[in-house]
Amino acid sequence: MAPILETQKLCKSFGALTVAQNIDFRLHAGDRRALIGPNGAGKTTLLEALAGLIPVEAGELMWRGAPTPSIERRDMMFYLPDGLRPWDDELVPRVLTFFAAVHGRTEREVAETIGSVGLAPVLRKRVHALSKGYARRLMLALALLTPQPLLLMDEPFDGFDLRQTRDVMGLIRRVAMSGRTLVLAIHQLADAERVCDRFVLLADGAVRGAGTLDELRGQTKLMAASLEDIFLALT
Repeated sequence: MAPILETQKLCKSFGALTVAQNIDFRLHAGDRRALIGPNGAGKTTLLEALAGLIPVEAGELMWRGAPTPSIERRDMMFYLPDGLRPWDDELVPRVLTFFAAVHGRTEREVAETIGSVGLAPVLRKRVHALSKGYARRLMLALALLTPQPLLLMDEPFDGFDLRQTRDVMGLIRRVAMSGRTLVLAIHQLADAERVCDRFVLLADGAVRGAGTLDELRGQTKLMAASLEDIFLALT
């Protein structure tokens, strides 16, 4: 099956610091792809480059085989950054209904999304009054209301406890089964292994390994290894 998205030799630097070097990356429809690596590995930079939010010094991004300039990517992908909390003084339902109206979503779809992410307890609150976990639930709800086929999400489990993380993982699996493609930047390798089916291992701005868990095990010849063991072996 042909990839829906492919990068060829993406490079990004900030001054003398190279944070992405010759990144080759393929993504297929329905993937649950994890970008994994420690803080500073280049995960967020890669997401921002894919979304067209930052320029790159070299390389190409192809969408369904065609070169795609940054300005066109907003119709193909939605990027959910880590720590974003917009419309700080608005009530939660007002933010949801505004966002739904922008994307042509119905009241029923809004209600289903509220239920799926567990936002009902905070519908009388303003955004600034939300806990970190509920703020993440709100942003996840907004992402689910968008129509783009590809979701890019930076640290989607940040702010959730163990039970909440499990619930959100289940939601992410259902979203992928409905036909959307997801790329998740995750620094907790155990979380990545539980929710994703393919992995890109990043360290020092470079790809050190990519594929399914079984493919990575074959690459390292560690046939019973965890994702953590494989990452340590390759980096």
